[in-house]
Amino acid sequence: MFMADRESSVLALVRGDPMISQEAMAQKLGISRSAVAGYIMSLTKKGVIEGRGYVLSASPFAVVVGGANVDIHGVPTHQLIEGDSNVGTVSTSAGGVARNIAENLSRLGSNVRLLAPIGMDRHGDFLHQHSVDAGIDMSFVLRHPNLSTSTYLSILNEQGSMQVAISDMAIMDSLTPAYLRSHEAMLRQAELIVMDCNVSEQVLDYLLSNFPDQAKFVDTVSTRKALKLRSYLKGIHTLKPSLAEAQALAGIRISKSDELPRLADWFHEQGVERLVISLGDAGVFCSTPQEHVTQEPINVANPVNTDGAGDAFVAGLAYAWLQQWETEHGIGFAQAAASVTISDTSTNNNALSIQQVEQVYNNNYVNATAQ
Repeated sequence: MFMADRESSVLALVRGDPMISQEAMAQKLGISRSAVAGYIMSLTKKGVIEGRGYVLSASPFAVVVGGANVDIHGVPTHQLIEGDSNVGTVSTSAGGVARNIAENLSRLGSNVRLLAPIGMDRHGDFLHQHSVDAGIDMSFVLRHPNLSTSTYLSILNEQGSMQVAISDMAIMDSLTPAYLRSHEAMLRQAELIVMDCNVSEQVLDYLLSNFPDQAKFVDTVSTRKALKLRSYLKGIHTLKPSLAEAQALAGIRISKSDELPRLADWFHEQGVERLVISLGDAGVFCSTPQEHVTQEPINVANPVNTDGAGDAFVAGLAYAWLQQWETEHGIGFAQAAASVTISDTSTNNNALSIQQVEQVYNNNYVNATAQ
C-alpha cells in the first residue's frame, strides 16, 4: 500500500498515541489541522485507520527485542588526536540496536512493537517519548524502577567513523525469559521477531527455541556478543553479522572473497536459512542454501555518522521480507536505507521514509543498470 510522506508521519503519531488530537498532530508536523484531517480521511479510506479514536486496523506487525540506549557522540572538528583534548561537538540521541531497528522500521511504515528495558529516569523518559513520537508501540517495554537506562558513549573521527566507545548496559539483565513469557501471546501473533545479541543467552534460547511460526532475524552486534548464538543457530531465518563476527562464530578464517560460500555453508549446516554478511567497502554477501549474492555498496560522498548504518540495514532487510521482495531487491533496499541514515548527524535519520530510500535504491541499482 502506497502512503505519502505526510500520511506516514500521521500514521506514526497515531500508532504512538491513538487518542492524539488533530490539533496536536498539526503542531507536531507543522501543518494545518485541516491538512491533518485530510490525511486521516485518506488513511481511513485505505483501511489503515478504522472508526473513531483512530483505531488502527488489524495488520501484520514485527516485534523487536533487545537494547534501547541513549547515545552520546563526540565528533572532532579536525583530525582526531588520541590522548589529547579535541575541539568538536557532542550530541545526544535515542539509540540502542533493537530500538534503532524498531524506529527505522516504523519510519518505513511498518507496525512495530519494542520489547526492551529502560529505566524510570530522565534518559528513560527521553527514550520513551522519542520512540513514541517515531511511531513505535512502547506498550510492552519494561520500565525498571531501580536501574539506569543504558548509555552508549562513542568518539567518532573526522570522517564520522567510530574510533572508540563505552557501553553501559547493566539494565539488559532485567530482560528475562520470564518477562518475555508474560507477553508470549503477543509474540505468537507477530509476523516477524527481530532480536539483537545485547540480550542474554537465556533470552536468545527462549526466543529461538520457541515461536516456530514466526521468522526470526538476529543482529549479532559485536564479535563477543555474537558467540552467544553458537548453540541456537537452528532457529534463525536471517543472521546479519560482519565478516569478523561470522568468522568468530563459525571458528573459520577465510583469506579471500571466493571463500565466503564455504563460510556460509557452515551456517546453513547449523540451520540458518539466510546469512547476510556486511563487508564494509566491499558491499554485502548474502547466502541461502540455494544461492549466493554479492552486492556492491552505495557510495555516500560525505558520511556524517556511520553508527546507525547497520541498524538501518537490518530494518531495511526486515521491511523487504515483510513485503515479500526477492533477495537482491531486499539487499539493495537495505543498503539504500543505511546510506540515507549515515547522511545525518544522529544515529537515526528522522527524515527516513519509503520514498527517500526508494529514490536512493532506484538511482543506484535500477537506473544504473538501465544505463
